[in-house]
Amino acid sequence: MGSTDDFEIAVPSALAGVGAVDVALVLGSGLSGLADAITDATVVPFGDIEGFPQSERQVVGHAGKLVIGMLGGQRVAAFQGRVHRYQGFSARQVSYPSRLAHALGARTLIVTNAAGGVSPHLRPGDLLLISDHINLLGDNPLVGWPGPEGGNPFIPMRDAYDPALRALAIAAAAETGVKLVPEGVYAGLLGPTYETPAEVAYLHGIGADVVGMSTVPEVIAARALGMRVLGLSLVTNVAAGVELAHQEVLDVGRRAAVDMSRLLVAILDRL
Repeated sequence: MGSTDDFEIAVPSALAGVGAVDVALVLGSGLSGLADAITDATVVPFGDIEGFPQSERQVVGHAGKLVIGMLGGQRVAAFQGRVHRYQGFSARQVSYPSRLAHALGARTLIVTNAAGGVSPHLRPGDLLLISDHINLLGDNPLVGWPGPEGGNPFIPMRDAYDPALRALAIAAAAETGVKLVPEGVYAGLLGPTYETPAEVAYLHGIGADVVGMSTVPEVIAARALGMRVLGLSLVTNVAAGVELAHQEVLDVGRRAAVDMSRLLVAILDRL
């Protein structure tokens, strides 16, 4: 995990000349292609960024690159993929994109993910606006952190997903005609196994609408650093413990990428 005082980081040397950004985007499984719409782009592989957690194998569907440029009238830093706890990293390590985004100047973080639908009302291809989350990862990126300047490490999470940004996203969806489920609870599990039927029943019982293996540490870290957060889940499958191939998740992501891209650009235009 590193020392207790390495939570807030400086801009790595590989990014020293890229300049400040306004908004950071974390693009989940199958959604990395959204970064193709960024103009005047600088592309830096994660492996070239000092401090970025490195895995021997990149997860399929995660390009493993940071793209910095213009999108929707904002200067953005888009992370094409992420690392996960199931790859052997701590919650502190997988929150690195949020901490790096803050170091680059971003004060708004937009997280996206591919998720399984727990609610019976959700179908593959649905876009869901995250209104809350349940941390079932067994870890927290703030463990061992004394707080800002040794102060208060007890970060409130009541409005972890910024209400004003959520209202803005709903308005952007209406404007663009993109179908958006206006609220839902994301449950973050360790993985890498998909959920059993009993686990899905449990998740439904505790109030989860979708389930995935990421996002939660990034959001906690962002809130600890004072960033505003907007979260979007792409429902790629019905989480019922059925046989599922990762390729199915990627295929749904590619089909939904156009709508997700339109929505994100409209959101950025409204910021």
